[in-house]
Amino acid sequence: MKNDFFKNAGSLGVWVLLCFITGAIGAIASVDANEFYASLSQPSWAPPASVFGPVWSMLFLLMAVSAWLIWLRGGIKAHIRAFKFFIAQLVLNALWSWVFFAWHQGGWALLNVVLLWALIVATMISFYRIRPLAAYLLVPYLVWISFATILNYSLWQLNPQML
Repeated sequence: MKNDFFKNAGSLGVWVLLCFITGAIGAIASVDANEFYASLSQPSWAPPASVFGPVWSMLFLLMAVSAWLIWLRGGIKAHIRAFKFFIAQLVLNALWSWVFFAWHQGGWALLNVVLLWALIVATMISFYRIRPLAAYLLVPYLVWISFATILNYSLWQLNPQML
């Protein structure tokens, strides 16, 4: 019983690490994000830059727990399709920061975030079939990405210099 606890806690740690590495890859692209974000014409409802860090920390933690719950139901091989969706959305998640903050490509960032949204939905559907709680843990992420999609579009439209 004790070994199961450590095995499960260790695997949770791996999922947390994977999700936060994704965040770190995006953060590298976002080194000048506060200045860049502040320099953009913004809609009145745009949140301040200080909101993003805490929100993303919580979302990455929820993503990790969600994936871990699926992993507990048989591992990666048992649910390869669901994990492919999960990993693909992590890749697009990290890529978005590069496209938007590092490369200042508003239109490409919008395409990226729309594809990310679709992959989150696919992940949620796949996870729901295995363990509904894992899908429910991704609801805040989907809501945030829905908001981010609208914000990305608005920023792109308000800032024509962002191709």
